[in-house]
Amino acid sequence: MPRPTPAQLVYGSCTVIFSTLAMLLLSQTSSGVGIAVIAFAALALGLLVAMTVPLPRPRVVAVQQPPAVAEEMPVPAAVASAAAAEPVRERAAS
Repeated sequence: MPRPTPAQLVYGSCTVIFSTLAMLLLSQTSSGVGIAVIAFAALALGLLVAMTVPLPRPRVVAVQQPPAVAEEMPVPAAVASAAAAEPVRERAAS
């Protein structure tokens, strides 16, 4: 099991503290059993929040690919224009 990050510890602790205070104030309970149930529910909620905090993703290093052969050797403009201007002649089928 991986160790919790500082963000997970902070989020979980704050959740436990604030949810305990909120539930105690809203329920206005004074019995020991009620306080124990609220404390247990707050701990469970804090654990849930701490475990659902997204973990940092590993960094992906991009590998640069070498350029293709056609890109390395450009065709001179004079050769390209001469090849385009010359008509193509084929023999007729016999």
